[in-house]
Amino acid sequence: MSAYGTPGGPVVHDPMTLPADDNVNAYTFCVELKAGQWFLQKGKMIAYYGAIEFNGIGHGRLDRLVRTSFHSPLHASDWVVAEGSGKMLLADRAFDVNSYDLDDGNLTIRAGNLLAFQPSLALKQSIVPGFLTLIGTGKFVAASNGPVVFMEPPLRVDPQALVGWADCPSPCHHYDHGYLTGVMGGLRAMTGLGGASGEEHQFEFVGAGTVLLQSSEALMAEQPTGAVPSAPGVPGGGGAAPGGHGPQASGAPRLPGQLGDLQRRFGL
Repeated sequence: MSAYGTPGGPVVHDPMTLPADDNVNAYTFCVELKAGQWFLQKGKMIAYYGAIEFNGIGHGRLDRLVRTSFHSPLHASDWVVAEGSGKMLLADRAFDVNSYDLDDGNLTIRAGNLLAFQPSLALKQSIVPGFLTLIGTGKFVAASNGPVVFMEPPLRVDPQALVGWADCPSPCHHYDHGYLTGVMGGLRAMTGLGGASGEEHQFEFVGAGTVLLQSSEALMAEQPTGAVPSAPGVPGGGGAAPGGHGPQASGAPRLPGQLGDLQRRFGL
């Protein structure tokens, strides 16, 4: 293994060498704040330089910003506003991370894949459960399980591979009744084994626009946003004490804003 600072060794970054609003590598994106603000999904910031504050969506001082840029109460508890000056690194469990620019556009994206966006974009709750819609002009950062592929409708898509769609109507469901009523469908009906796959059920897109697909049929694994892992030496870990005490043993009810976790679990 090469030593630090020697040819062939790892690149060591500082605030001057980090890129501004660009990828550090395929799995990490650097946002530069210049006395500005970004909306950020909880748990996606891995490090930062500078003077940056993180405040919840319900913070009173941010009412005006939220009123103009955040219109999804179902997901409000999953998001914070980062503001100040510095450079902030975003990542999501070593999934592919990329930034995208909207120019007076309209893009709908799976809620679990959206990591951050500029306040010049307005976020709204899609009529399709588990998805959010960004409208306007600005930059956003998203993760995917494998590189993103851009496709043009008309197109039928495996729901597990769908990341989002831009400037085209919402999809409708398409079921392959030939497959469902064939041999495989009959076995499934008799045994109760198996579930709907991309060969049985697809999302169908028509009209003009662009469809974004991840190069995998596996949804990104669910993880409670902002959770601290329970491990030796990790302060604030969520594990319960041997006597049954601790945050996970409190029995606190889940709030309505956390329903997005349930939707992501079922791939909606």
